[in-house]
Amino acid sequence: MLTKEQIKNLEKELHAMEERLTETEEETQIKESAQEEVGELSMYDNHPADMGTELYEREKDLALNTHADDELKKVQHALQAIKEGTYGTCETCGKEIQFERLEAIPYTTVCIEDAEKAVPDDRPVEDDVLIMAEPNSFAERRSGAARDYEDSFQEIAKSGTSETPSDFAGNENRDYDDLYTTEDDEDAEEYEEFAVSDITGEPAGFVRTEGAEEYMEELDEEGLESPLGEIPYHKGDSYIEDK
Repeated sequence: MLTKEQIKNLEKELHAMEERLTETEEETQIKESAQEEVGELSMYDNHPADMGTELYEREKDLALNTHADDELKKVQHALQAIKEGTYGTCETCGKEIQFERLEAIPYTTVCIEDAEKAVPDDRPVEDDVLIMAEPNSFAERRSGAARDYEDSFQEIAKSGTSETPSDFAGNENRDYDDLYTTEDDEDAEEYEEFAVSDITGEPAGFVRTEGAEEYMEELDEEGLESPLGEIPYHKGDSYIEDK
């Protein structure tokens, strides 16, 4: 059972919330039409971006007003329960509501168990037809889509995307790192080398990766110039020189 001191402190908090919510409701109440609020007879000569800003502010006030009104009703209902002597007792099952819960949500009139039951667990009908993305990888997101076989998207996605673990089926661990695992593409170039330039921008040769260096050493050991074998030597270029 709640003590008189606890109920007094909670009632004080509820009155403070009631005052704040009432003030918010009054400040965000929309009393004029959009045209009257902007103060113009016509929107024709205004840029759409300017009208978008006004629309955003209007919708924001409407959302804040609706939220404040809903919360205010809950607060007033809790204050009425205090007057009737039923505050701190669950309206659904009649059990005592823990003081810690009332400290966190002073206007609640149901226990945590019944509050969880009230949360809807049904999913939208679209879930029956939508195909979830493949788990743990951005590859194969769309069947038959063109791919560059270099994991470029995976590399960029490591910096962040709008995707979350909950957007992927089968990702029970809820780990963001699992979203960016890459695949071993057989068609990807395994050995690479990169052209480099000096501080002035002039060409300065090229740099091989460690894999490329090992690859070249293997060719040297086999006495080959390339995987295709020996490259025929030509004194001239038949494509650009006259026969």
